[in-house]
Amino acid sequence: MLETITTKIQYNAVVILSYFFICLVILILDKLVQGRLVNNLFSTGRNDSLLNPLTYFKLISHSLGHSSWDHLYNNFLKILLIGPLIEEKYGSLNLLIMIILTSLIIGIINRIFSKNRILGASGIAYMLIVLCSFVNIESGKIPITVVLIILFFVVDEIINLLKRKKDGISHLGHVTGAICGILLGILSMNGINIIK
Repeated sequence: MLETITTKIQYNAVVILSYFFICLVILILDKLVQGRLVNNLFSTGRNDSLLNPLTYFKLISHSLGHSSWDHLYNNFLKILLIGPLIEEKYGSLNLLIMIILTSLIIGIINRIFSKNRILGASGIAYMLIVLCSFVNIESGKIPITVVLIILFFVVDEIINLLKRKKDGISHLGHVTGAICGILLGILSMNGINIIK
């Protein structure tokens, strides 16, 4: 019976599932060392010295660190729903590059425009949400779903960003992730993929 179940289980989205499991392991290890792992390796902010080589690693690695199970759960609820579709459409390598590139851009934008430290995969979730609306796009046409996604997700985050809400959420990271999703979607609409 157990053998039958294990043969039916498929690791269907290599990048998305690996991303989840890496983040989960980092969270568990972080709890074992009372928060020092995420603080030192998987979050980034303006106070990180540009002379420290780890600063450049953390500009990307911040999207792997989460402060709590709830933080991880809320991000990956969206990512696990949408990510496999994106991975199937664009391919695993393209998706991996999109995640790394978006993480880097979010890290740089946060360092320039915010005094707060950033961590978590929410910017990646926003990139995937927006990118998902481009999946069934016809050349030269803008689907209403793209417009609605931008209105519901992006405009709300821009409003929260402009209000300077003090809720511990990086609205700047969400907006940046969504903008990356828009740009990647437009590139793919025009037949430009990162990896052919």
